[in-house]
Amino acid sequence: MLYQAKNGKLHIAGADMDYVRLGNGAKTLVMLPGLGDGLQTVKGTALPMALMYRQFAKDFTVYMFSRKNELSPGHTTRDMARDLYDAMEQLGISRAAVLGVSMGGMIAQYLAIDYPEKVEKLVLAVTSARPNPILTQSVEEWMEQAKQGKHTALMDSNVRRIYSDEYYRKNQWLVPIMGKVTKPKSYDRFLVQAEACLNHNAFEELPRIQSTTLVIGGERDHCLGGDASAEIAKRIPEAQLYMYEQWGHGLYEEAKDFNQRVLSFLK
Repeated sequence: MLYQAKNGKLHIAGADMDYVRLGNGAKTLVMLPGLGDGLQTVKGTALPMALMYRQFAKDFTVYMFSRKNELSPGHTTRDMARDLYDAMEQLGISRAAVLGVSMGGMIAQYLAIDYPEKVEKLVLAVTSARPNPILTQSVEEWMEQAKQGKHTALMDSNVRRIYSDEYYRKNQWLVPIMGKVTKPKSYDRFLVQAEACLNHNAFEELPRIQSTTLVIGGERDHCLGGDASAEIAKRIPEAQLYMYEQWGHGLYEEAKDFNQRVLSFLK
């Protein structure tokens, strides 16, 4: 299979957890996706993930983990970090580089804080250490749309807030289609994760992170604001910060040099 990509499933604390594995490098890279995982896990995405992250396949064995398929109300980002630790233990991953994007970055913060032996290098992309007005407005808007079952409106808000204005103008016509084909059977799992984002607060504990860290943010981030990335970089000892002036929350897809920038840091 392309880049040795395969889909996998683990059983963690009474629930299944989907993951994707690709590459066959000597080192291990763990990737954690954002809040979109609450609507659709990485199940069955091995091939598209292999194409998106093929640059890492030579040097790393890459794992992308979803959150557990069944999440109880009140499950926090710290709880999700514990689930991730259990998954790594089950797969025999003793130590890895970790890339957390958006909500995945929140979970990665607690993984590095609570299980420092697991995290060799850390990349925190377009994420936040604690709630702020922009993050709260974004997540509460999505939660309300989900509770009302307004999936097309939820997709429109996601695309509008995550991607650049140019991307939104070019692809707005796709939103009604996305609204029809991506609607989940239930929003329960999404709402648990959204609530975890609103309650995430690792700010005071960030100085405990021992891993060499790169923080990446976007000046035009309409989901949580660019200042959130700068704030994290100031709190983690000797953290590097790179800000994209022209990109927002979706820079991990829109910035053509994002993967290479991360790879260069990890190598």
